[in-house]
Amino acid sequence: MGKAEPFTYDGGIVSPGETRNIRYTVSETYLGDAVRMPVTIVNGKRPGPTVFLTAAAHGDELNGIEVVREVAHEWDHEGLAGTLICLPVLNVPAFLAQERYLPIYDRDLNRSFPGDPDSTSAKRMAHKIFRNFLAPCDVGLDFHTSTRGRTNMLHVRADMDDPAVARVANAFSSNVIISSEGPSGSLRRELSDSGVPTITIEMGEAHRFQRPLIDSALESVRSVLAEFGLRDSDTVRWPGWRTVIDDSGEKTWIRADSGGLVDMHYDRGDLVYEDDVICTIANPFKTENTLMRAPFTGLLVGILENPLVYPGNPLCHLVRLDDRTQRAIEWNRRTDDDDW
Repeated sequence: MGKAEPFTYDGGIVSPGETRNIRYTVSETYLGDAVRMPVTIVNGKRPGPTVFLTAAAHGDELNGIEVVREVAHEWDHEGLAGTLICLPVLNVPAFLAQERYLPIYDRDLNRSFPGDPDSTSAKRMAHKIFRNFLAPCDVGLDFHTSTRGRTNMLHVRADMDDPAVARVANAFSSNVIISSEGPSGSLRRELSDSGVPTITIEMGEAHRFQRPLIDSALESVRSVLAEFGLRDSDTVRWPGWRTVIDDSGEKTWIRADSGGLVDMHYDRGDLVYEDDVICTIANPFKTENTLMRAPFTGLLVGILENPLVYPGNPLCHLVRLDDRTQRAIEWNRRTDDDDW
């Protein structure tokens, strides 16, 4: 086995056995002041892979921030074999404004990778982040939440046709994996295409910490680090059941057929059966009701949180299950009910 190597970036070096908290300049304000991104680099004493954890590429998505902070600052890294690059707030300007996109021309940082040092503000920022802290890694975990007004169950998005990416996704031990390449310019797609297998983790809703989701994600991070040999004390987890959804029509957004106020009858992560009434849309007088039914038996990966809709607004994200997965979910639910 070789020796542990230092981790280098523009302006610094972190030696084996060292942990360093830095504020790395990624841009400037209108006044010429530095926009600095927090980074924690934990370089283990023993050699091993380099893994990054990122959150808040969209500035209002907060759950992942707490996951990354706890990994960086509350875990014992004494026996770490490898290096952790922890970036809890990628999009600092949007985070400070508590907005999804960069306040500068409303650009999406997560459509700007791998970046360009001579292009827009978003692409310049993405270039610095990508080149210094992401591209040198071997594995990537990118944490997100649903957008404002909606919420997601914890699930993974990954290109399962890429064996290296599939290994990361399976190790994360979520029940649901939605398989796709990802949009052009997104962090996970551009890194995976460049040889750094990366997955997106979706969990909960914007503008809040949701402790059960954070705790579940932390257990899955332990599973990934165990899979790649960074932590001897942890083991790879099996989630009990799993379904992998591809782009062949096994998922759908159910959209409102009328405007009004929504009464949602199920929660994220619930199993619904074909023709179940997922929600009811009513006018202010409750004299006209629209029943929105499940077109097939499946799992509610994401649902509406804001109960006000126009016709065509998304209500829930439903994914189809095969018979075996459906039986596994039903068995697990019965077991949980019996324990309770």
